[in-house]
Amino acid sequence: MNHRLAKFVLNLWPPFLGAGVRVRRISPDWKEVDVQLRLGLTNRNYVGVHFGGSLYSMTDPFYMLMLLKNLGKDYIVWDKAGSIDYLKPGRGVVCARFRLDDELLQRVRDATASGDKHLPALSVSIYDAEGAEVARISKTLYIRRKPPRSSRQATA
Repeated sequence: MNHRLAKFVLNLWPPFLGAGVRVRRISPDWKEVDVQLRLGLTNRNYVGVHFGGSLYSMTDPFYMLMLLKNLGKDYIVWDKAGSIDYLKPGRGVVCARFRLDDELLQRVRDATASGDKHLPALSVSIYDAEGAEVARISKTLYIRRKPPRSSRQATA
């Protein structure tokens, strides 16, 4: 799926649509993704600020998708763990910017070359319109290179 179609589909995906999450940009090489969340009736908590679950959900799938697209079909990539640190109440529009660099991708390829799993910890921050950090999310991913196709068929 190309980046334009993925952006369209993700913006119609029910968990994002219901929470008010909007994918604003996916770069053609899948190394950059920008996401935003507007405060509305469906994503505010009891005291009128962003519901924490909506803040986390706006960050949930992106590192996994970006790594899958950049590493290719020879890799298994899953979210293994995640945590969020709430730093201040989120009000108005908040955004998160995901970035992958070639150095990280090479480290992953090197770490998984022999078939071993790799568990990189990646983080992303959510910022408000004034640029203040609202929350910091840490994601641990499970990455493993798939065995050669002939090995998979022999075990089946």
